[in-house]
Amino acid sequence: MKAADTIFTPSHRGGSGEPLVCLHGFTDTWRTWELVLPALERRHDVLAVTLAGHAGGPPLQGEALGAAVADAVQQAMDAAGFDLAHLVGNSLGGYLALVLAARGRARSVVALAPAGGWARGDESYKDTLRYFARSQKTLKATAPHAEALLARPEGRRLATRDIVTNFEHIPPDLLVHMLRGAARCPGVAALIANALRGGWPLQPERIACPVRVVWGTADRILPWPSAAARYREEWLPHADWVELDGIGHCPQLDPPLETAQLILGFTAP
Repeated sequence: MKAADTIFTPSHRGGSGEPLVCLHGFTDTWRTWELVLPALERRHDVLAVTLAGHAGGPPLQGEALGAAVADAVQQAMDAAGFDLAHLVGNSLGGYLALVLAARGRARSVVALAPAGGWARGDESYKDTLRYFARSQKTLKATAPHAEALLARPEGRRLATRDIVTNFEHIPPDLLVHMLRGAARCPGVAALIANALRGGWPLQPERIACPVRVVWGTADRILPWPSAAARYREEWLPHADWVELDGIGHCPQLDPPLETAQLILGFTAP
């Protein structure tokens, strides 16, 4: 498949049961959840959305871009008929799940390495944002050759080393989609600028639902425990915290069966 032929869609919906919404990380798409969707859909009516400003998602609107991304998720929930839903998010999506919980839209939240947890005064978040800007430049050059690169195990290891520890089970076509989605993510510059201006505001006192936070100890993008400091010490000290030994930044891809169990074990009535 040529890069121009890669299809990006705004959302996926499947399954039956209580509503559950999946929110991906920065520069990703809804397809990051594919390895856990079969298990989730056996118990839930699942809506996996592509965030605003991402490949296949709605365009960014307005100046308050962080709020606009959360607003777009709310609009997708409204369109699906979900007043309340279990929210599952990774990285940026984990942060957004908590923002939506503070808005009263969550039955529960499972946040996988949520962004925005750096301690006050920790400037390392700027390195993380620079990483995403650099990565997109590299991926734009790589995208036309994605199939050839990812056909080889060493290429798949190179492409996934920052997001997972275990990569052998991830289908190459999914990795091709993810690489090209990140390369084509239209909102990278605007969302980075927004984060540098406004950070990751959260009103944790408004979160009334149960929260589980899952973090891989081998996370290379949001390193444990430093990138979780504000969540652990200030915002969510009473959440249910789960450490995944040796797991990377995207648990939904890294140990998908265990991650699905962690989600379903928390959303069960």
